[in-house]
Amino acid sequence: MRLTVYLAGEIHSTWREEIKEKAQALKLPIDFVGPMEDHNRSDAIGEEILGEQPNAIYRDAAASSFNNLRTQVLMHKSDLVIALFGEKYKQWNTAMDASAAVALGKPLILIRPENLHHPLKELSRKANATVETVNQAIKALSYIIE
Repeated sequence: MRLTVYLAGEIHSTWREEIKEKAQALKLPIDFVGPMEDHNRSDAIGEEILGEQPNAIYRDAAASSFNNLRTQVLMHKSDLVIALFGEKYKQWNTAMDASAAVALGKPLILIRPENLHHPLKELSRKANATVETVNQAIKALSYIIE
């Protein structure tokens, strides 16, 4: 059985690569999908598709439409969502994606450090599992496939 896992969370660090490498090392039959990880392309995709926009607000709105479309399509096709809340970056998109997964009835593994327990307590209770590390998330994936 192959799983498709949507990796929700910030795109500035290498946490996705870490998960992919660890899953590959364990030979887990998983295909990973997620948001556009090239931040510049993500910001420019609206103008790439629709042409130049009149100002930054329209540019952001156009890009958001296509980024939301990508997320919706890929999340719908996913069997499971992993949402990582780190300590360094603002996590608005992560919260939105994790909430969308819950609303869609997608199984959700939430990765968050212990010090984010309180601000994420409600979302954590909606997740199927909450862990603190990428290694714990990989162990959960391995257990599902076992």
